[in-house]
Amino acid sequence: MANAADYDRWGPPGARYQPAPRSSWSPGWILLTVAGFIVWWPIGLALLFYTLWSRNMGCWDRGDRFSNKMERMQYKMERMRARMDRHGFGFGPPSSGNRAFDEYRMETLRRLEEEQVEFKDFLERLRHAKDKEEFDAFMAQHRTKPAGQNDAPPQS
Repeated sequence: MANAADYDRWGPPGARYQPAPRSSWSPGWILLTVAGFIVWWPIGLALLFYTLWSRNMGCWDRGDRFSNKMERMQYKMERMRARMDRHGFGFGPPSSGNRAFDEYRMETLRRLEEEQVEFKDFLERLRHAKDKEEFDAFMAQHRTKPAGQNDAPPQS
């Protein structure tokens, strides 16, 4: 059992989320951009593009934040993989500790899977034979009718 004090649900120690730098979108800058659109739209557009591409906005500094998120995700995946391996949900069956028994179990499971496939094939052949028998009986029944006989009832 893991010690609760060692449990860090937000990622590895030292890899904390750090807030983005302060944005350049101040109320004055927003008013200046809106006024630029009102006066002459290219001025407002130029101010908007300058703000977006000046990289003073918090959304442009994603390199460090993205790497922190990736480190956290990798840490969580490693924790989950270790937990699954401990409880026997790994990529193979859990080991009993006895190699001879594990080999016997694997061989028995392989043999049972082969028998299951063979049984499914047998059922498929059985269904096919039954369908063929019903079809042959149907064809034999319709071949015995005279060619001139009509299925329609006589009209009076």
